[in-house]
Amino acid sequence: MWPLWPLAALLALSQALPFEQKGFWDFTLDDGLPMLNDEEASGADTTSGIPDLDSLPPTYSAMCPFGCHCHLRVVQCSDLGLKAVPKEISPDTTLLDLQNNDISEIRKDDFKGLQHLYALVLVNNKISKIHEKAFSPLRKLQKLYISKNHLVEIPPNLPSSLVELRIHDNRIRKVPKGVFSGLRNMNCIEMGGNPLENSGFEPGAFDGLKLNYLRISEAKLTGIPKDLPETLNELHLDHNKIQAIELEDLLRYSKLYRLGLGHNQIRMIENGSLSFLPTLRELHLDNNKLSRVPAGLPDLKLLQVVYLHANNITKVGVNDFCPVGFGVKRAYYNGISLFSNPVPYWEVQPATFRCVTDRLAIQFGNYKK
Repeated sequence: MWPLWPLAALLALSQALPFEQKGFWDFTLDDGLPMLNDEEASGADTTSGIPDLDSLPPTYSAMCPFGCHCHLRVVQCSDLGLKAVPKEISPDTTLLDLQNNDISEIRKDDFKGLQHLYALVLVNNKISKIHEKAFSPLRKLQKLYISKNHLVEIPPNLPSSLVELRIHDNRIRKVPKGVFSGLRNMNCIEMGGNPLENSGFEPGAFDGLKLNYLRISEAKLTGIPKDLPETLNELHLDHNKIQAIELEDLLRYSKLYRLGLGHNQIRMIENGSLSFLPTLRELHLDNNKLSRVPAGLPDLKLLQVVYLHANNITKVGVNDFCPVGFGVKRAYYNGISLFSNPVPYWEVQPATFRCVTDRLAIQFGNYKK
């Protein structure tokens, strides 16, 4: 049963933080240096992991769709060229893998009877249509992975039990108000790789959600959306077209631990903008068009990682990173990247990095015009 080890891994990983699941299935999440491994940033309920398999009915071992692999309530039907969701799926199935097929439509009764399903993987199909009642039987579904399809809208009537939704790399242009209504358990949404503009988010589109992780990367955003959940601990808006951060853009996101704004076109960060992020620990501003180190970094007492490489920074001041005096900053930096900037590094004073753990935490040099 060696082909089933990735599926068993998903069940084991279901208790991990959402943003640590890169590398599994299709998740093209963070590139570059790894994120801080901080469990308190997840907001995930550690008691809501794998379902209690012992409490489920016995496995219907004789029920396994042709060509699929079935074991321990896991049904793997990936890479089979399927045109539709197969029949004869055991009603006690907890994980159904249908990725890498040719399914174009999810019909009303495709998941009928699968009331114990915990994770559904539909990545890399050709799905363009989902019946409005298709997910109705899935009363215990927590993870829905439907990335790399042809969807033009977020599926309606998602299960109220849903915790994690990955819907990146589709054709979604609009997030209407009410589409996430009733999803009180949701804490992670990955919706990058869609042609979303700022105008595509209707006012109130995220009302009622208590997300801790949201990624809208590789889209067409020109500014930081102002109506996202206030509960966010992680917000990733990398690979967009954002040009500036204005004073009140971050006002409602005071609980952020990590903010990803790399690979945009940011030229200006208004003074005082970062003061609304008192708990920030990681700030990604690499591959932008900044000409100076953003003001306000010394006031962020918990900030530990700052990515500023591949900008147009020409000068680094002695107080750009560290506060004046002792006992002000509660956490020392363990990563500051400044390489690929036109900075005359020999002019940077050693005292500039007095609040850094050690010299290996500073990355300089390698500037090319």
